[in-house]
Amino acid sequence: MLREIYEQPRAMEETIARYVSNGALNEEQFAAVRKWVKDHSEIVIAASGSSRHAGLAGEIMIEDMSGIAVDVEYASEYCYRSVNTLRNPAVVVISQSGETADTLAALREAVTRKHGTLAITNVHGSTMAREADVALPTCAGVEKAIPATKSFTTQLVVLYLLALAAAEERGTLDKAAIARRIQELQALPTLIAGQLQQWQKDVEAVAREYYQAATFLYLGRGIHYAMAREGALKLKESSYVHAEGYPTGELKHGPNALVSEKTPLIVLATVDKADADSEVRYQKTLQLLKDMQEQGARVLAIANQGDMEVAALSSHCIFVAPTTEYLLPVCEVVPLQMLAYFVAILNGVDVDRPRNLVKAVVTE
Repeated sequence: MLREIYEQPRAMEETIARYVSNGALNEEQFAAVRKWVKDHSEIVIAASGSSRHAGLAGEIMIEDMSGIAVDVEYASEYCYRSVNTLRNPAVVVISQSGETADTLAALREAVTRKHGTLAITNVHGSTMAREADVALPTCAGVEKAIPATKSFTTQLVVLYLLALAAAEERGTLDKAAIARRIQELQALPTLIAGQLQQWQKDVEAVAREYYQAATFLYLGRGIHYAMAREGALKLKESSYVHAEGYPTGELKHGPNALVSEKTPLIVLATVDKADADSEVRYQKTLQLLKDMQEQGARVLAIANQGDMEVAALSSHCIFVAPTTEYLLPVCEVVPLQMLAYFVAILNGVDVDRPRNLVKAVVTE
């Protein structure tokens, strides 16, 4: 698992190289996507586990950049939703293996309903990649550890590029804006690679302070809520420690009753200072951190490098280099992966082979 965490910059570089040429979206890769976008006014994303969390982040990327309405379904529930609807969405399925049983069933149900389909998988010749109308494979390479790491971050990269393609087709972003965002994406692997060793050092030290906790609450706003969900899942499946991910603003609507010395908070408090909406969310998170400090909560925050305000309001703080709002999740999830890894190791768990789990769930 740790090796595959470190392989993420290369996996992202290779995925970006597949879809970007000369600073623009590769037309050969995206021609079919453009038609797929043009033929549908809304999208349903069906996925399970970590792939669903990637879909939750993709929902916000696609809606914000292109204006297309997106819903995210559990793949295991999609087939049981009523067909008595006038909706005709495009359907995106996301799966590392491309063989996940309930996600494959969702794809086949979408085909039966005559919806346009698109598959994001890490196995180029997988069943989903073959059966969907459009396939956008990730280039993570073989992922041996059961907890998804590099397959997850490359899914985020592909969803970001899909959002750009949808925005370009719909004219919601001009060419200059798309070129700038592609350039920011291309810088991301190097940005992450330069932080991995420091993250490992810092997270290993922090894990020693938290590994005996019985449960954790992970909090994030907007697109970062998806990373809170993913961080909690990583901890559960890797270390057998209970955790839940919530929108930050929901903490006081019940879950706050759990917060104590024995139930730490993991708070995603990064910000894109150039994004007004991100700044509003950040200020709200600062207020919650102040409230939690007064309450005596133990808080591990993920914050921008140099953010002493968040650090002063937290028990511990892990820093990430700043980037844009839609790329910050790719950065902040890596320390969360490392936290799951080190908590598992400290609890004596075989992190690569957690009990009761398999890499690809091929039976429902």
